Amino acid sequence: MSENLSPDDIRFCIRCGSPLVSRLRAGKIRPTCSSCGWTYFPDPKVAVTVMVVSQGRVLLIQRVNPPQEGRWAFPGGFLDAGEDPQEAAIRECLEETGLQVRITELLGAIGRTQTPIGAHLVLTYGAEVIGGTLQARDDAGQAAFFAPQALPELAFESSETIRAYLKREASGQRTAGR
Repeated sequence: MSENLSPDDIRFCIRCGSPLVSRLRAGKIRPTCSSCGWTYFPDPKVAVTVMVVSQGRVLLIQRVNPPQEGRWAFPGGFLDAGEDPQEAAIRECLEETGLQVRITELLGAIGRTQTPIGAHLVLTYGAEVIGGTLQARDDAGQAAFFAPQALPELAFESSETIRAYLKREASGQRTAGR
């Protein structure tokens, strides 16, 4: 994971290499090139996660890298530039668990940074298994299904998403699919 850069971290123009100065651009003081006028606009880092429920059990992976190393989370990762979020979620699940999934719905979006090197926006999709063999891969130490009442120590806000999903399922509500 790369660290999120603040405007104070950006000192030189990526186009011409000239020093940046602070100027009012688009309603805010932003680093702006003193020569060519290029302006640095910090873009949000987006991550996708997948909540797969099978036979009432939730799929989780144990993280082997910081942040939250050793804790469990939904399979997921950063969205690449130009990548469709649903395709990224499918890719991340396969990379980390060996399971092929089909996205069924958008469960939620969290718009706040949870760790200093994390995403600004996290999209969580519901999905169902359509193939593959469960095995921890890539940056997952373990991959397993857990009963909601027997969850391990969770990273990030996974537990909030699981609780909201279970509450919704108990009440019979469903959100719009794809």
